[in-house]
Amino acid sequence: MKVIAAHGIDGATTRRIAEQAQAPLATLHYCYHTKEDLFADVYDFVARRFRDVVKGSAPHADPAATARRLLRGLMECYLESADFAATALELISWARRQHEDRGIRVYDEAVEATRTVFRDMVSTHPLEAETIDEIAYVIATLADGFALNWLTYEDRSAAVKQMEITASVLDSWLAVRLESAPAALG
Repeated sequence: MKVIAAHGIDGATTRRIAEQAQAPLATLHYCYHTKEDLFADVYDFVARRFRDVVKGSAPHADPAATARRLLRGLMECYLESADFAATALELISWARRQHEDRGIRVYDEAVEATRTVFRDMVSTHPLEAETIDEIAYVIATLADGFALNWLTYEDRSAAVKQMEITASVLDSWLAVRLESAPAALG
């Protein structure tokens, strides 16, 4: 992750990766036949991290509290590690360019994990499928925007304040959307 974050995919040579890992280059080549195989493992790590954040952030008392916790969990994950944020965005972009479906898949998996949290709440908090899709989209959009801003400026104190602003945007949208959302059909 550190090499990809610092040098991008194209600059993440096996030599740099081996140096960062403090491992012989031959060992890296023994474990991974191609650089793409190595990136696939990093890619899977990133996807698992997103799923873990979603699972660890939900469920809460109601859809609004759950949405806030999910967004905050994603933003904290990015804030915790600029390398993770940079690597996640770089890998998704790279995979999208190289292997169209794989780039879409990691993003879809993260959004689907979010949808599942809200689908699981339907028995106690009726939500239509469209509303669930919208909530997942808004959370992803706000979290990604936060990550890009954090990576651009890397100002931790500003980022902490921006987390509150981002959360307030979600709160405002949820207040309007959930108030106007019809209950799911039983």
